Amino acid sequence: TIMIGVYMKKAFTLLELVFVIVVIAILAVIIIPTVKTNPVREAAIQLVSHIRYTQHLAMIDDRFDAVDTKWYMGMWQIRFTPGNVSSDWGIAYVVYSDRSHTEHPEKSEIAKDPLSGLYIDGGVVNNNYGDSELLSSANLGKAYGIKDIDFSSSCSYYSSKRITFDHLGRPIKGAISSPASSDTLVKALKFMTQTCEITICSVADCSVASNDEKVTILIEPETGYTHIQ
Repeated sequence: TIMIGVYMKKAFTLLELVFVIVVIAILAVIIIPTVKTNPVREAAIQLVSHIRYTQHLAMIDDRFDAVDTKWYMGMWQIRFTPGNVSSDWGIAYVVYSDRSHTEHPEKSEIAKDPLSGLYIDGGVVNNNYGDSELLSSANLGKAYGIKDIDFSSSCSYYSSKRITFDHLGRPIKGAISSPASSDTLVKALKFMTQTCEITICSVADCSVASNDEKVTILIEPETGYTHIQ
């Protein structure tokens, strides 16, 4: 009788434990709010990382070449497209050094993502989105639902949406193609003098986006320090 009582006591205690666990699980579902991810912020975090990586590459890989009068075109840059055939009409970007001076990066000129080993190109030019060797998340439109990207006047140059860095990590706006020779490079480069604001959003027009539909990335002049506002 004593042994049976002991076994019943253990079984009842185990039943109580299971019951408590079930109750806690139910309360957790009801009380603890569901944490929702924000794709726009996730896209911004990735973009900040790749802008910083572009600056890093520029600082460790100085493209100056005394015998090449167009050496400046090979400076490291991150270039955006609002959507084209190659990107399957998604907003995308590419990180590259235009060593061939064609203004259209080949795979050999594109930086590889340190984590995945894939080329950081969402299908900007020449290389099509969907290529297994390209980093698909560099296509912000397809990966995160980004529908608009806006550059402030401090970092836009006509319709060009790209940021280039020199060997000191200083940010430059616009395409690096205007100097007639390397002697006039410093005067011709369009170094940023004010904080650059790059806004990405999940609606077609960032100017009417609500706070949870947009994120602004800041690039500071001179230092090139990049961060989320």
